[in-house]
Amino acid sequence: MSSEASVASKWTRPDDFIKLQRLKQKKNKLAARVSNNNNRRIGLQVDETDKSKLLEAKLAQKRKNPFAKSTDDAKKLRVDPHLADLEPVVTASSCFVRETPTRPPPAKFVLQKYDPQAFAKLFQQPQITAEDEDDAELAARQKHTAHLPVDWSLKTRARFFCPTELPAIQLKTSQLASGLTSFVRCMDPQRTESTLDISDATRFNQCNYYWQHPHLPWLTLYPRTAKENVGVVVGERERKALAEEWDFSFRGLFQLLRARQCPYFYLCANTFTVLFRAAGVGGRAESHALVTPSTRGMRQALRQEGIEFSMPLKSEGSGNAHDSSFTEESTTSSLGPEAGEDAPPPAQEDEDDDDDWLESLGVDERELRRIQSSHARKQQAAEMREDFSDNSLLLVDGVECQGFFSYLLNAKSAISTVGRLAGVPPTLLSPVAFPKATMQHLVPRSKKVRLDGVDYFSIDIKGLILPTFLPSVAELLSETRQMFSSTLASSINTLAFSKATQKLLETPEMPQSDAEGEDAAGQVFGEQNLSECGLLPGVVGSICRTGQHAVGLLERVCYQRDEGYAWS
Repeated sequence: MSSEASVASKWTRPDDFIKLQRLKQKKNKLAARVSNNNNRRIGLQVDETDKSKLLEAKLAQKRKNPFAKSTDDAKKLRVDPHLADLEPVVTASSCFVRETPTRPPPAKFVLQKYDPQAFAKLFQQPQITAEDEDDAELAARQKHTAHLPVDWSLKTRARFFCPTELPAIQLKTSQLASGLTSFVRCMDPQRTESTLDISDATRFNQCNYYWQHPHLPWLTLYPRTAKENVGVVVGERERKALAEEWDFSFRGLFQLLRARQCPYFYLCANTFTVLFRAAGVGGRAESHALVTPSTRGMRQALRQEGIEFSMPLKSEGSGNAHDSSFTEESTTSSLGPEAGEDAPPPAQEDEDDDDDWLESLGVDERELRRIQSSHARKQQAAEMREDFSDNSLLLVDGVECQGFFSYLLNAKSAISTVGRLAGVPPTLLSPVAFPKATMQHLVPRSKKVRLDGVDYFSIDIKGLILPTFLPSVAELLSETRQMFSSTLASSINTLAFSKATQKLLETPEMPQSDAEGEDAAGQVFGEQNLSECGLLPGVVGSICRTGQHAVGLLERVCYQRDEGYAWS
């Protein structure tokens, strides 16, 4: 029995073994808890500035990666001396170092105070600088005029700026109705006895209207190269209807121009723009048309139709034999048919003499044809050199304007058949009503800026702006404001209209002494004949003016009541 008891004492029972395991687990948990408490006490004693050192110590204790690339023999990176001032930026999430250049802060936009003498720099001579003269001398040298020149180019944006409050654009019911009625009925509320509102807001609202045909709200008909017009397809039935409507509208508008009930209008096609002006406008005694830009094919088509034209902006040095021959043909035809039959063009005689001379030398007929074709190609290349430029502007004056009107009615090139706005007739724009026209309205936006305790007011207008808009608004603001300024954005394709008009006024056909009296008389008769055209008398006087500074390309305009207008 004693031996069995000793053997049984050597073996451990399962219950005792489980008790021992649980006891060991409790001891381990207790030890872990004690160690955690010690770590917490140490962490509380460590300052926040030592956390980075603990992080570095833990990273140092981390096991070395046997697959890591050795950096002992690595080449050192070259430091650019220009990047020596770079500031290292450490991101805590990734612990990577990134170098970013210390850039200077962006320049703050500062609106300068309104200074009417600032426009003196625009008229400053190249050799004269602002450092040599003070503001008083610059103001004395600056040229000011009592009137504002007319810019015949179409504008796409205008912004007016004034230290005093500008006309309100949030209109009352009476102001909106009075402005609309005055525009439609071509009335001047200040000079006629009526019950219409005559406030500044009403008069400004009256200046924002114009007439257009055709009007398709889902298309942008000016400029006709807008991105919104891509992919627009017009059916054959719609094309026919649009062409019939446009034909009737164009005929009625041209008759209004001939009767001097419409001072001017624009015809905007895909590849060219035409400005029709009534007799008396722009110093011309008869109705006329300006076309820009033109091409050799268009000029050749006009010659075939017998329509005479001139190119006032074409430089003398760029002329060629073909153009000079046509000019002389035009002059001989104006003298009469008999003179034209008796006197053939000198250029044609020269070509015949050259051919006879080459034949007398024994030049082969095949070689002669090759020389003639080569000469013709050179003439065509010289004539096409200025296509699609301002110098290619055409002037169709007098009775030829009627033939040019008929040419546009029947020309296939007026309505494009492919590309953008295919099948859509050209856009007609006019300041007065005409058949089938739709009334359009410019939407102004007002802003207010406060600087150094002074309020500055501005009105921004974006859209199609006709030449008579600026004189109308300038007349209104000059009556009610001490000073104001304006900035304008022009359509590049129509800048040639102002250039050509200005050049035609500067180069009169008669002597200087006779020209001055003739211009004054023509201006008076022009204003009187256009008195019923639907525009304000002041605006009619500006478009009929023929003296100095009557026409100009306007980008910036400044007005001060004591000095007048200055522009650039």
